[in-house]
Amino acid sequence: MFKRIATLSLGVVGLSVAFTACKTPALVVKNENRAVPVNYNTRQGEDTLNTGLTQWQQFFTDPNLDSLIAQALRNNQELNITTQEISIAQNEANARRGEYMPFVGLRGEAGIDRPGRYTLQGATEEALTIRDRKIPDPLSNFVIGGFASWEVDIWRKLRNARQSAILRYQSSTEGRNFMVTNLVAEIASSYYELLAYDNQLAILKDNIDIQTNALRIVRIQKDAARVTELAVRRFEAQVLNTRERQYAVQQRIVEVENRINFLVGRYPQPVARTTQSIATMMPAIMHAGIPSQLLGNRPDIRRAELDLAAAKLDVQVARANFYPRLDISAGVGFEAFNPMFLLSTPQSLLYSLAGGLTAPLVNRIGIKSAYQSANARQTQAVYNYERTILNAYVEVANQLANISNLQSSYDLKTQEVQALTQSTDIANTLFGNARADYMEVLLTQRDALDARFDLVETKQQQMMAVINIYRALGGGWR
Repeated sequence: MFKRIATLSLGVVGLSVAFTACKTPALVVKNENRAVPVNYNTRQGEDTLNTGLTQWQQFFTDPNLDSLIAQALRNNQELNITTQEISIAQNEANARRGEYMPFVGLRGEAGIDRPGRYTLQGATEEALTIRDRKIPDPLSNFVIGGFASWEVDIWRKLRNARQSAILRYQSSTEGRNFMVTNLVAEIASSYYELLAYDNQLAILKDNIDIQTNALRIVRIQKDAARVTELAVRRFEAQVLNTRERQYAVQQRIVEVENRINFLVGRYPQPVARTTQSIATMMPAIMHAGIPSQLLGNRPDIRRAELDLAAAKLDVQVARANFYPRLDISAGVGFEAFNPMFLLSTPQSLLYSLAGGLTAPLVNRIGIKSAYQSANARQTQAVYNYERTILNAYVEVANQLANISNLQSSYDLKTQEVQALTQSTDIANTLFGNARADYMEVLLTQRDALDARFDLVETKQQQMMAVINIYRALGGGWR
């Protein structure tokens, strides 16, 4: 009888396996395009040196800036939140590892059972004796032993799921590296923006002194009837306008300082910084290397690559759900109705061993939907990977062009400032000799002030362009 049942069971399992194999969809693998241009098409003679490989401690030479970056890497709340997400991803990978290992545990049970006497079980217990004693009424039961269960990973479903979790853990690590890159770049950009505002504030204070002195001269000339009250009022208005701009710049300084403080993870306080004029700072010489280096240097590209590898494994995991599942369970221990007989062997010894195959036959819409979703996520990951590479290339190309154009702009703006500074001196001299109208003096002073502001802003943009390309090349996270 047992042999017949076993044969029937094996026949059903064999039929289910054959049916499942016929109905399992083909594995879909979408390949990504990893090709990138040979160069950035911005200059000739590019070398293979990539500035992004330089650690931020060596790239930024200002000790005040280095101190701010170091504090931010320790205290920035968003970065610390991401660190905890990495820990969660690591725990998920460890949990996946336990799923394909046998689960072994200990179990102890105690209970009481009293069936009705007019039932088969009750009537049987009434007629039986143990050691010439009737079975206790009610009948207690005590069990102690170990048990084990194991899903045999014959299709690598569980191991692929674990590997996918490991890849996502590594992806979260690269995500943190990318956040570090952006954090370093943001602090450096804010720092040089702060220096630019310091320079603009100094320019305004110098101009207030110059304009106040011009106002004093105009008042003297008015007393000498050489100019009218209109000239005095126009010069007064110019001084007041410059003072108003001074307070606007001071407010921007406060806001940038507080932005840096927030990134550093501290409450508002003055930010220590160099007193060197930003106009005297020289942007670092950049080496872009070759585009293929971006694949290994940029954390966001490596993260997208790991996410893609995990998505491909998820497709295999989802596909394995169409195949039969093999479960094995076993147990061994002692069981008796009285604790004093619990260790009496072999009478109280119990053991079990069972194995089962389970295969989906009908109503597999849930499995199909999960498989189709995994395929869609794989395709999505491919597009995201290709988009990330394209975005990285465009960022580097844009910043290389930006550095070149800003240098030309800065050179021309420097010449403009020199010319307007000389024009201001000439206009003041001519006005003092009554050979120029006061409006010429006012306009020349205003143009010179605006040109000096623009020169500082251009220098700031130069420094930021260097920071941006350093980040675009994959620097800052090491």
